[in-house]
Amino acid sequence: MVLYGKIIKGMKIIDEAYAENNIDESSFRDALEKCLVDVCKKLDIPTPIWLKKNTVELAGYRKTFFTAEQFVEKVKFDKFIIEVKM
Repeated sequence: MVLYGKIIKGMKIIDEAYAENNIDESSFRDALEKCLVDVCKKLDIPTPIWLKKNTVELAGYRKTFFTAEQFVEKVKFDKFIIEVKM
């Protein structure tokens, strides 16, 4: 699995990063969690709070986004978007 993440401020992409994990060695959920944490580290942002809407969007579109309200710490961007690439 490859997870692509990008930070959006207004209508511009501020930064982007990729993380990869071998799905054969772990469950999809574990691979997703590890990749999400890795992308957040590469982008130097806190890990967001995962909501049910994120699960529904990811299952349907292989893509979901997080708003500033889903972070415990204050962030200086509008959206954090992740997309699963297999």
